[in-house]
Amino acid sequence: MDSLRSALNALAQWLAWLPDQIVAIVIVALAVAIAYSLHKTARRLLRKTLATRFPYALTVVQQMRGVTRLGLIILALSISVPVAPFDSQTAEWIGRFMLIAVIAMIGWAAMTALKIAADLYLLQFRIDSDDNLLARKHYTQVRVLLRALDVLIIIFTISAALMTFEPVRQYGVSLFASAGVAGLVAGFAARPVLSNLIAGVQLAVTQPIRIDDAVIVENEWGWVEEITATYVVLRLWDWRRLIVPLTYFIEKPFQNWTRENSELIGTSMLYVDYRAPVAAIRAKLEEIAKASPLWDGKVVNLQVTDCKTDTLELRCLVSARSAPRTFDLRCEVREKLIDFLQREHPEALPRRRADVAIDRQQI
Repeated sequence: MDSLRSALNALAQWLAWLPDQIVAIVIVALAVAIAYSLHKTARRLLRKTLATRFPYALTVVQQMRGVTRLGLIILALSISVPVAPFDSQTAEWIGRFMLIAVIAMIGWAAMTALKIAADLYLLQFRIDSDDNLLARKHYTQVRVLLRALDVLIIIFTISAALMTFEPVRQYGVSLFASAGVAGLVAGFAARPVLSNLIAGVQLAVTQPIRIDDAVIVENEWGWVEEITATYVVLRLWDWRRLIVPLTYFIEKPFQNWTRENSELIGTSMLYVDYRAPVAAIRAKLEEIAKASPLWDGKVVNLQVTDCKTDTLELRCLVSARSAPRTFDLRCEVREKLIDFLQREHPEALPRRRADVAIDRQQI
C-alpha cells in the first residue's frame, strides 16, 4: 500500500500542470482501476487453485466476490483521496461517502456470511427424497430465520448509515425520545411489516408449514415453494402461483397434507349399479394396487359407504409415499376399475330404471 501511495504521489507531481480537478479524478480513477484489476486477477488465481481441491471454498469465494471487490475499492479510495488535490469540502463529502460504503459493506458481508453458513448447513439434508420430513423442517427454519435476519441487518445498516448525518441523528434521537402522535403513526405504519416479521419467526419455530409441504389454502391445492420475510409462495397443481401473507398461516385454518410425514391415503369414489359384484371389484382393486409402482404396500381397501336411489357408493382407499403419488394413484385406480367394469361387468355400470305401464285394451 505504501508503494501505491508513493506511485500516486509521483503521478500527482507529474500531472501538476493540469487543473486540480482533472488530476484528482485521474488519480482516483487509476486507483479504482488498479483495485478492480487486482481483485479480478486474485479471483482468477483462486478459482484455478480451489476448483479441484476445495470446491466449497471456491463457492465461498464466488459468493463473497462483490463484498471483496467493494472492500478493495474502498481501500483504494482511502489511499488515493488524501493524495488527490481535492478541496476540503469535496474531500469531506468523499470521506462521508466512504464511511457509508464501509457500513454498507459490513451489512452486505454479514448477509452473505449468513447465507453461506445456511447453505453449508443445509448440504447435509436431501429435500428431493421421498422421506424428506427432517430436511423440510430444517430448510424451513433456516430459510425463514435467514430472511428475518436479513431484514434486521438491512434495518440496522440503513439506520447506521443515516446516523452519520448530523441532522438525521438529531431527528432520530428526538423521534425515539418522544411518545406522541409521531410515535403512534410510525407504529401503525410499521405494524404490517413487524407482524409479518414476527409471524415469520413463529413459522420457523412452530412450523405449521414447511418448504415443499402439500397444502390446501383458499380451496387451492399446491406445494409450499418459497417462504419469504413477508409472504409465502404456493406452487399450485396447474403451475400457477398463489401469494399468501405470512400472517395467514398464523390466523386462519388451512390443510397441511404432509405435516408429520409425506405418506397419504387417497380416496377414489365409484358409483355402480346394485347388481355390481362388490367382492370382485375389491379383488380387482387389490390387484391394481399391487401392480402399481405408486402404491407403498400399506393401505388398500374397498367399502360400500352409501346406498343411493339408483347406485351404490364404493370408496376405494389406497396409500402412497407422497401427495403427488397419492393423487396419481387415485386417478389410476379410478381409471382401471372403470375399464374393468366396462369389459367384464357391464351390468354393474350405473343405469336409471323406469316402470312403463301398458294398457292391454289398446294392444
